[in-house]
Amino acid sequence: MSLQLTRLVDPHTGASSHRLAWLASRPDGVPVGSAYLRLFTAAGDEHLAELELHVHPAECRAGVGSRLLAAALAAAREEGRRCVTAEAKAGGPAEAFLAARGFRPALGLTFTRLALAEVGPAVLAAALAEPHPGYRLVAWEGVVPDELAETFAASRRAMDDMPMDGLDHRPAPWDVARVRAVAEAVVRRGELLHTVAAVEEAGGTIAGFTELVVPGDGTGDGQHYGTGVLPEHRGRGLGRWMKAEMIRLVRERHPDLAGLLADTADGNTYMRGINDAFGYVPTHRTVRYRLDL
Repeated sequence: MSLQLTRLVDPHTGASSHRLAWLASRPDGVPVGSAYLRLFTAAGDEHLAELELHVHPAECRAGVGSRLLAAALAAAREEGRRCVTAEAKAGGPAEAFLAARGFRPALGLTFTRLALAEVGPAVLAAALAEPHPGYRLVAWEGVVPDELAETFAASRRAMDDMPMDGLDHRPAPWDVARVRAVAEAVVRRGELLHTVAAVEEAGGTIAGFTELVVPGDGTGDGQHYGTGVLPEHRGRGLGRWMKAEMIRLVRERHPDLAGLLADTADGNTYMRGINDAFGYVPTHRTVRYRLDL
């Protein structure tokens, strides 16, 4: 099939990445596919690129995906990238497409959903009642309060050692400016960012946190952004405690919210165990592939 590829100007530019884009069209101008290549710019990640490729179902197996992939990989090489990643639904045709072109599986993610109306009250009450001597919970909406900003930014390293399996990704450093910028971006989208943190009483520093984004109208499903506990505070059940408080908080503040969504690396057995105990149900699984250039 005769195919035209057009390189587009993508306005999506963030603090740690920018994107290149291509549109594949038939001779009559009808679009049949697209590709986006995210180029990471944060220190330590300049060798990475992330591919997102879509082909209209009616045009599959007609060479559209291969043409788009070739253009994206050529651009990645021109940009000096050494590794390209792409995500595919487990068991779907994209897995076979990527594997046939040299990509190898690097990270499995399981997506789950908690129906808030079905949360077992006894399980939630038990998690909230567990004693955690030396710690207290705090919560806020939107941007972190000024008095907690420094310690909250420092606590973000709790996510640095989350299981990444075969992905060659280095966590970007966090500071107060970045923490505030992320929260402000959520607010600009018209969504609500909720944070629950465990504070060590002795020093007043944050030992762990969990974040959740809720649609602006308080309906539909909320999305977990991350839960982490600093290594020196692990083994005390803080992750389970914080997540239980988040569930209680959003049920109280957003009575019309239907559920909570989470995605967890297959290797993160600790968080998967917490989610299972609260009743999160798997919805689907994806696999992140990588290609070394």
